[in-house]
This record gives sequence, C-alpha cells and structure tokens, in this order.
Amino acid sequence: MEKEKVTSGSIVDYQVLKRLFKFVQPYKGQFYGLVLLTILLGISAPLRPYLIQYTLDNDVANGDYPGLVNMIYFLCGLLVIQAIIQYLHTYLSGWLGQFIIRDIRVKLYSHLVKLRLKFFDKTPIGQLVTRTISDVETLADVFSEGLAAMVGDLLQLIFILGIMIYTDWRLALISLSTLPLLILSTYVFKEKIKVAFNDVRNAVSNLNTYVQEHITGMSVVQIFGSEKREYKKFTDINREHRRANLKSVLYYSVYFPVAEIISAAGIGLLVWYGAKGVIHQVDTGITLGMLIAFIMYIQMFFRPIRMIADRFNTLQLGIVSSSRIMKLLDNNEHIPNNGTLAPEKIEGAVSFDKVWFAYNDADYVLKDISLDVKPGETIALVGATGAGKSSIINLLNRFYEINRGTINVDGKSIQDYDIDNLRGNIGVVLQDVFLFSDTIMQNITLGNPNITEEDVMEAAKLVGAKKFIERLPGGLNYNVMERGSTLSVGQRQLISFVRAMVYNPRILVLDEATSSVDTETEEMIQKAIDKMMFGRTSIVIAHRLSTIQKANKIIVLDKGEIKEEGTHEELLELGGYYTQLHKMQYKEIV
Repeated sequence: MEKEKVTSGSIVDYQVLKRLFKFVQPYKGQFYGLVLLTILLGISAPLRPYLIQYTLDNDVANGDYPGLVNMIYFLCGLLVIQAIIQYLHTYLSGWLGQFIIRDIRVKLYSHLVKLRLKFFDKTPIGQLVTRTISDVETLADVFSEGLAAMVGDLLQLIFILGIMIYTDWRLALISLSTLPLLILSTYVFKEKIKVAFNDVRNAVSNLNTYVQEHITGMSVVQIFGSEKREYKKFTDINREHRRANLKSVLYYSVYFPVAEIISAAGIGLLVWYGAKGVIHQVDTGITLGMLIAFIMYIQMFFRPIRMIADRFNTLQLGIVSSSRIMKLLDNNEHIPNNGTLAPEKIEGAVSFDKVWFAYNDADYVLKDISLDVKPGETIALVGATGAGKSSIINLLNRFYEINRGTINVDGKSIQDYDIDNLRGNIGVVLQDVFLFSDTIMQNITLGNPNITEEDVMEAAKLVGAKKFIERLPGGLNYNVMERGSTLSVGQRQLISFVRAMVYNPRILVLDEATSSVDTETEEMIQKAIDKMMFGRTSIVIAHRLSTIQKANKIIVLDKGEIKEEGTHEELLELGGYYTQLHKMQYKEIV
C-alpha cells in the first residue's frame, strides 16, 4: 500500500482561498450577512465592560439608584441582543459551511466519475474516499470555526485595544505587558500543532486506504492465512494514528495552562498597579469601575489570542484540504467528449486500423492491430493472459485512448461520437460482475428512469433470468447486498446479461463471461448468450474454445499482435497458435 504524504503548505495560500471562495458566490447574501454579524459581535463585546465601568463610577458612586436600575435593564437588553447575534452568527456560519461543502462534494464526485480508468488504476481508492469525505468535511470547519471566527476575534481585539488605550493608556500598557509572552507561546504552539495535525491527516488517509483495500480483499487475506500479518500491519498504522493524535493532545495540554498563567499574570499586574493608588490614597485617576472594566478587558482580550492558534490551524487544515481537493479537480485525466454524432441506431460495423496502445505510454500492449467486424457478425478474441484481448474492448468503449491508429464504428471514428451515445450502443458483460448494495432493479437499470420493470422482465426472460428473479423474496426489489454476496456466481452473471440487454445494444461485448462458472451453469448461460448475440454485432473473449467455435471469425492474439485469424476449422488446419491452444485445452479436459 502506498502511503500518502500531506505537506502543510502556507497558511495564506491566496490562490487556494480565491478558488475556494468561488463556491461562496451562490450564497453572497448569506455571506455578507455573516460578515455584518461578525462586525456587530466585534463591536458589541467590549461594550459590557465599558458600561459596567460607567455604572460603578457614576450611578453606584453617586448613589443614583434609579440610574443603576436603568443601567441593569440596559445591560440585560444588551446581553439578549448579543445572544441573538451570537446565535445567528453561529447558525449562519454553520449553514453556509454545510451548503458550500455540499456543492464541493457534488462537484468533486461529478468530476471523479468522468475521469478515465487510467486514473483509478494508479490512485488508491482510500485516498479518494479521504478526498470526498474527510477533506471536504474539514472545509466546513473553515467557515464555521476558522475564517469567520478569526475575523471576529481580530475585530474584537482591535476594539478592545482601542477602548483600553482611550480609557487609560497606563493601565493598557500594564495589562498587556505579558502579551509578548502569550504571543510567543501561541506562535510556538501554532507551529507545533500544525505539524501534529498534518501527521494526523497523513495517518487518517493511510488508515482509510489500508482498511478499504483489505476489507475489499478479505477473501484473499483469509485464503492465504495472513490474518495475523495483516493485523500487525494494521496495528502499526493505527499506532501511528494514535501517536499523531497524542502529540496534538500533548501540545494542547501544555499550551492552555501556560496561556492561562500568562493571562493571570497580566491581571495580577493590573490589580497591583491599580490598587496601589487606592491603598496609599494617591489620586492616580484610576477608579474602581475602571479597574474592574480592565480586568474584564484582559480576559476578553486574551481569550481570542489563546484561541487564535487553534483557529489558525483549523484554517491551515482547511487550506491543505482545499489544495488537495483543487488538485484533484484540476486533474484532466478524463476522456474528452467532443464528438457530436448521436444516431438513434447504429448498424454495428466495427473496424480497428493499425491501432497501437500502451497503458503507461511506454510498453505497448497492442501493436498494429487491424480487424473488421461486419454488422451482425460475431468475432472471438483468444490468446494467453496478457495478449491484449481486454484492451481491445477497453479501447472500443473509450475507457482508454489509443496512441496511434483509428477505431471506427459504422465507418465513423469513435472520437466523433458523443461518448454517452457510443457506450449506450455497446453492451458489455464482464467476467467479474460488480453489483451494488441495492435492489436487483437498481442494479440493472443503474437508476435510469427510462427503463421500466416491464423492460427489465422482458430482458430477463430473453436471457433466462426471469424465473430465478421471480423466486427471490421481493423479486426485482430483492436487495443483493454489497458486490452481490447473496447471489451465486451464475445468478450474478445473468443479472449482468439483463443489465446489458435492457439498453438493447447493437454491439455486444462478452469478456470471459463464462470462465468463473461450472459446466452446468455454463450451459445455461451459453443459451442466454446465444439469444443475446442473435442479430447483433458480437465480440467475444473466452478461454474455453468450445464457446467460440460458432464465431464467424476467430482472432488469435499473442503479446499484443494478431498472429492468426479465421474460422475454427481454418485455424485448426493451419496448425499454429490456435491449434496449440486447442490441444492444451483438450488435454485438460481429458
């Protein structure tokens, strides 16, 4: 398993932020409302200490009881207004974050499904799961706890500092004398926790990848008795995840007590300096109300600074996640769909003209392939494993793009066709049938609303699957569970036939469709295949030569090249590659 390394990046990656805020455009009204609420919170927070100072130094000092009562009512009203603003701010920031990550996740998934198979061949699925789930979820915190909260904290600091200096610059300096220590400790904490959080993200990504791969391949793990070895690997990865999290816990447990001590020291210096004049009865201009207000100011001033490191790292994680998401969205490994041909019906003629293809642009798996299939004709592709049979099918469907040559359908290049129209006219049945954890109906139609139950049952009757579907509890509504685990291999194969036939394709591709079933099931499936192939252009890949003897033409491939072609009888008379394959299978049967 390839481990993913996540770099921390810059806290102010403006290009990423700029692209991220493009997703805010549909919600500009809500965003501006959030900005306004943030400003109101920053302004209203310092008002309470100022009003308390005014009350103590005027109403209380002068014995103005009615004035004191009025001020209490005013303060209560201010608290209610602040609570409402705080509620709206918290709710709106969370609402905005959720709607934005919904849009990003939809855009990301729609981009993923358009990428060519070559991308998925080299990218661990666990990493893609991390991108679409964990990374996108992190962005919600950027809006709800990161950026908006940081802006609010900074505004609050500016207003508090302004009021403190305006009220008494001496007390302001004394109060903030410990601020450099707090800033230094906050900076050290920010740098340490940034590294720890990135270690956590690395560990989460690697854990997701490992778990996804090994749960999917659990049968292989158990067949070869490697449960203990895989368990040890898992515990090592999980231990790394725990170590990364404990490191972040350690930094938090050290930083916040230190920040609290520094804050308390600032309050202590303030009380010492402010109370000195009262004790020695010296007129310093510092009143009791002013002293109490400054204590409140310090607590309100130091709290955002203590939290700002956390906010920075939330924003940092969001930037890292955004960078990885944007990198995935920038990936252009998709099949260009520039074709405009979209005929309602095709005849089904297929031709390959001097086609060369390599998966890694270096080692060619197909070399100068030329073949012609007439409408309604059946050809078979045979050859050893790795000869290039499945690659021909992948190229016909434009799952991969050819390096050289041309592929035509009805005399037109497949690149001239709209890719959905092209694939809609090609029915593919693979050896490894993949079924989703859903009903049989959904697995056959794949959510296509234009396909009715009548269409499905008609196709099922054609391929001989109707009886077994009707015997299942719920019929078409039977849930097959993940990968079709509740069905036999033959039943899954029949469902894949129905899935191909409901679209009534003009070109039928059968890729090792009977290689994983027993002889009795093969006979049943072969009857279904004969019905499916009738009147359609068919391309059949099969290891068992007995299943392709009726083909109009058999093409023998070896190491990406066409070695022989002809009918079954013609190839046997040649005494070449096909004859050797035939003799080997005959010996196996005997």
